Amino acid sequence: MSSQDGNAATASPLLGLLRRKNVLAGLFFIGVAVFGLWLSRNYSIGTATRMGTGYVPRLLLWLLLVLGGGVLVQGLRAAREDMFPQPGGILRFWPLVAVTLAMVAFGLALERLGLVIAVALLLGIGSLAERNLRLWETVAATVLLILLSWLIFILGLGLAIPLWPVW
Repeated sequence: MSSQDGNAATASPLLGLLRRKNVLAGLFFIGVAVFGLWLSRNYSIGTATRMGTGYVPRLLLWLLLVLGGGVLVQGLRAAREDMFPQPGGILRFWPLVAVTLAMVAFGLALERLGLVIAVALLLGIGSLAERNLRLWETVAATVLLILLSWLIFILGLGLAIPLWPVW
């Protein structure tokens, strides 16, 4: 961080807070949750035994709102070192590109290549967004996500998602 950036952060404490990763992520989560709750305000909720069309989406949005609040509080309590670095050029957009490519690859691969390969692509490409991630962390997260997805969506909900490629 240059001295010019430091002067801007000290001149405006709000700007200094907004440069923290967790503060921005928490505000983003809260914003998405509030927008989603507003959009789904007319959906019928129903009860836990007879769920309406808005039950699960609104439940997930409330959870996202709570998660965003927790991340925001964590960001407000964090040290100043938790600020976004300012790399030059196109490199600052690499995490955004990697995560977007990972989601597109997952969406395109799920039906043809199956859940296992689609999740592996999702986490493999998405892990390129983080420089300090170790290979074993990515592999462990991939195995865990495949297992949980299989248990929840295929066994639990009975969705017709292929597990392996369909040729």
